[in-house]
This record gives sequence, structure tokens and C-alpha cells, in this order.
Amino acid sequence: MLSENISLNPKDIAIVGLPFDEFSSFMKGPAKAPQEIRKLLHNGSMNMCAESGIDLSETGRLKDMGDFKPISHPEDVVKPLCEIIDKGAHLISLGGDHSLSYGTIKAHSKYYQGLTVLHLDAHPDLHEEYDGNLYSHACPFARVMEQGLASRLIQVGIRTLTPHQKNQADKFGVEIIQMKDWSPTMNLNLEGSVYLSFDIDVLDPSYAPGISHHEPGGMSTRDAIDFLNNQKMNLIGADIMEYNPDRDINGMTGVVCGKLLKEIAAKMLS
Repeated sequence: MLSENISLNPKDIAIVGLPFDEFSSFMKGPAKAPQEIRKLLHNGSMNMCAESGIDLSETGRLKDMGDFKPISHPEDVVKPLCEIIDKGAHLISLGGDHSLSYGTIKAHSKYYQGLTVLHLDAHPDLHEEYDGNLYSHACPFARVMEQGLASRLIQVGIRTLTPHQKNQADKFGVEIIQMKDWSPTMNLNLEGSVYLSFDIDVLDPSYAPGISHHEPGGMSTRDAIDFLNNQKMNLIGADIMEYNPDRDINGMTGVVCGKLLKEIAAKMLS
């Protein structure tokens, strides 16, 4: 369960671990990610300063609420996350497989009308169903759009677009920027409240080997950070998904996740 000993104030940033990977289609491992990211973030090799100059350790606004468990379905995370959002705090959720983003976005949609979801990923995750599971990690954004949880979904970095998922994107009006068409200087003209879903496999495997689905041809870590920092947006929530420590090399990908966590948190505070 989440920590009940930490007080949250409006505009604080709450870190929540979601250790769940039962809806992964290829291999397990992402359930171990939240604890591994914390271990690497605080192992003494890196500080808590973001590139903007914000020292997150000095703000008093970054608060780790621990892990929520048990989780048997992405719907299980909605209520506990709503309890945090209800206090006016912003959330960064650490998965876990990407099925969880259905639950995290559903929680935010209850508080932010007209939500824009910015989704960075190698895969669109728009399958109607996958292996008979409507809530597979290959399906969360189909559920998000069919239930009207977001008014705008922008997917960036995609390089595995199948005909079925292209039809799904057309059906739901999803804006897809495939990796072959992407530039780090793109301005997405984001308006209103924005939720960021960052699947770590949007990065090229050479930068993030600790992922279940290696898909060459992705972003560099530098490009991803610059792209996010160049967007003018009201970032109200985020998740970092699909890190698999079992496939990592010397904690390399876990450190990337920690770096992204810092930059996302600083973006929320700016």
C-alpha cells in the first residue's frame, strides 16, 4: 500500500511505484522496475539536479509515496491515484507494463477535462485486443480513446505501426508521428492539461537495453530530453513504463529512467 505517513500539499510531485507486469505479452520483468529505479537514483552516483538548474532535493516538493500493491488489473490503481490527485498533487507513476497507463490516465481524466495525452513509444499500443486480453499492454490506448478519457492523443516515436493499429488510429483520431518522420525540434502546440506516458522503448536499444521489446531505430536519450523540454505544456501527470531490469546492463537503463524522472519532475515545477 502507499505510504500514509507522507503529507501532500497542492503542486507537490508524488512518485508512486506500480509493480505489475502480468499483462506483458512477451516476457515478465517490468514489475521490478520501481524499486530498481529508486535504488539507482539514490545510489550516490548522481545528484537530484535537473538540467534546468532545479535541485529537486531542495524543493521539498518531490515525495516518494512507495509502491501500490497488490495489483491484479490496471483498474486497481485508479482509486489510490485519485486520492493523491484529489490533494492537488501531481503524479509520476513508475511501472510496470504499459497496461497500467489505462488506469493512470483514467484517474487523471476524472480531474482534468479535455486531457491531452502525449505518448512516447516504439509501439502504438492500440490493439483492440491482444492474445484475448482487452487490457494487455498492447491495448491501453484503445481503451483510453474508446472511453473518452482523452480528447487528444499524440503518439511520438512509433516504428511498429501495423495495418490494424493504423485503422484504430484513424478510427479514434489519434495523431501519430512515426520515428521516420520525427524531429527533436518539432513543436506539438500542446494546449490545456497534458499527461505524458513515456514508454522507455521509445529510445533506441543502444541507449536503453533494459526493455522487453528491442526495437532498433529509436531516439537517443539526449533527443528525448530535448524534445520534452522544448515543448511548452502544462504537464499535470506522467508515467515511465516498460523498464525491464532483467534485461538491463549494469543498471544503464535504470539510470536513464532516473534521469527522465528528474527532468519530468522539473518540467512539472517550471
